[in-house]
Order: sequence, then C-alpha cells, then structure tokens
Amino acid sequence: MTGTLYIVATPIGNLEDMTFRAVRTLKEADLIAAEDTRHSRKLLSHYGIATPLTSYYDHNQSLKGERILAHLRDGKNVALISDAGTPCISDPGYQLVRDALAESIRVVPIPGACAAIAALSSAGLPTDSFVFAGFPPPKEGKRRTFLASLAAAQGTVVLYEAPHRLAATLADIDAVMGGRQVVVARELTKLFEEFLRGPASHVRDLVQDGKERGEVVLLISPADAKDRVAEGPSPEEQLRTLLAGGHTVKEAAAVVAAATGLPRRELYAQALLVR
Repeated sequence: MTGTLYIVATPIGNLEDMTFRAVRTLKEADLIAAEDTRHSRKLLSHYGIATPLTSYYDHNQSLKGERILAHLRDGKNVALISDAGTPCISDPGYQLVRDALAESIRVVPIPGACAAIAALSSAGLPTDSFVFAGFPPPKEGKRRTFLASLAAAQGTVVLYEAPHRLAATLADIDAVMGGRQVVVARELTKLFEEFLRGPASHVRDLVQDGKERGEVVLLISPADAKDRVAEGPSPEEQLRTLLAGGHTVKEAAAVVAAATGLPRRELYAQALLVR
C-alpha cells in the first residue's frame, strides 16, 4: 500500500486560522515537506508538532520530489505545506501532485487559508466568476501584454504582487485597462490588515507611501460587455504601446485581439501602419 500525500493549508498571518484537522494531519504524518523549513518550524513549534521536516521549493523540486515520492511508495504519509496559505496556488507543489497522481498515489486536500480567496470574499467586487492569474511578469512590456490578455475577462481578475512592484503594476493597469476599479488587499489577517479601493490611478497614489509589506493581493473589476472595447486606450494606442515595448506586429495584434474581441487580421493590418 502506498502512502497518502496531504496538501495542507496553513495560516497566511494569524495563527488562529490553523484548522484542527490541519494540526492533526501534520502530527500524524510521517514527513512534512515545507517550502522554507526555518519559517515552518516556528508554526510547528507553536502547535507542538514534532514530525520530521524536509525542504521542498522551486529550485530543488526534482531532487526532493523524487525522495518524497519514494517515501510515499514505501507507504509513508507526507504532508505538503507552503510558507503561508494553500500549497500549489502560485507556490511549489503542482509537479509533486502531478507525479503522485501519475503513480496512483492518493492526494488529499486539507483546506484552509488562501490569500486570493480571503481577499476576494471581502473586496466588494463580483464573486460569481473570477480569474486567478498569479503573479504578473516583473518587466513592464511583458506585464502590459499580460494585463491586455486579461482586459476582456468577464469576471474579477485576482493577482498576487510583490510590494516593490505594486505601484508600477497599478500604473500599467490604468494604462492598459483605463479607469478600472481595483482593490489592493495587504497584510491579510495581520494586525495592520488593509483594503484600498478605487480607480487604479487613485490606488496607485495611495500605495506610493513605502509602507507595503509582504505579498499583496490585487483584484481588478471585470469588464462590462459594453465597455470591453470602449474603456481605456484605443486599439491603436494599445498596438503602439506593445510595439514600442518590443513586440512583433503579429504578437501585438494577437494581444489586442484577445483584449478587445476585434478581428486579428484587421489589427495586424493596423499594426503594420502604426509601425
């Protein structure tokens, strides 16, 4: 009999958000795989959890992943945790889950805190449909292309962002999506929890105070059907921005077509004229 891989959510700030089931699972597991063992030891110590700990993060996935699978093949139960929140959500873990399932190893979620869902539940933006897109690219050109691809989303767009790039990303949202309403959720579940709401340009000014800490959740209101083409920069302006950012004519036409719903062939011809 193979073991079970448990995907265990941990608090994103407030330690009281740890579930009874999560504590029991971590105590009963044969091994805990953690993104940062130094960080996780503080949590485990708080709950009196003495289960052996091993590291599992982006740069050692191949090596540690195989070792963890070996434990599972031997009938050992392994619990996967991240630094905070639910593993595999813009965190290491997907490959391990995929490989375990490929070997018919049981994978069990132990649900709990997730920054994206916590922010969405309190943002005041539509929740019946949403798109989680993780972290935007760090460089402006690729980030604007990324945002343009999300401009026509019918649901709320949920992103994660590092604090030192937050103001720049908000400026790009304003440039690519126009006066779209956004919500910035930072320090979730912690002492200085804060939600900033308003047009992207307004919120950008609010976050340029140097007080941002940790990763933040950034939510963007959905495009109304009647506004998908009308709001924000014109298709020609979007093409100019993308071409100036180093994109080819074909790439620029594809991105604007995805954002506006306009025919790609027409946009390609327009991009040639703009270039």
